Amino acid sequence: MRPIPLGAKGTYTLRVAPAHLANQFKDAMLPQVFATPMMITMMENAALNAIREYLDPGESAVGTAVNIRHLAATPSGHQVTAVAEVTAVDGRRVEFNVSARDEIEEIGNGTHERMVIDMGRIAAKLETKRKPRA
Repeated sequence: MRPIPLGAKGTYTLRVAPAHLANQFKDAMLPQVFATPMMITMMENAALNAIREYLDPGESAVGTAVNIRHLAATPSGHQVTAVAEVTAVDGRRVEFNVSARDEIEEIGNGTHERMVIDMGRIAAKLETKRKPRA
């Protein structure tokens, strides 16, 4: 991992489709608005995009914490853009301010944390979990 500068930014944009709506994604009794878990996924992708160029081959970064407020409803057809900005780096731990907005207003904001990982090490760890225990 190369040094990640404070202020590094990333974005992620999505056109809201029926599959992204709360009533499709979670429960049919919910309104036909953009689902909170989908907004969080967008914020996580924006955060990964903010640091992607600083990762070495074989590295990635996984989400370890989210603290998000969903502020406004967004119907299908609208475009949502999530933005993440690096606010702190402590070794492999990276913190972000995140936000999302549709064409009209801010729809969510909060903080997010990711941990830079070695993909080979994680794959080896997962392999040991796949083996049945006697």
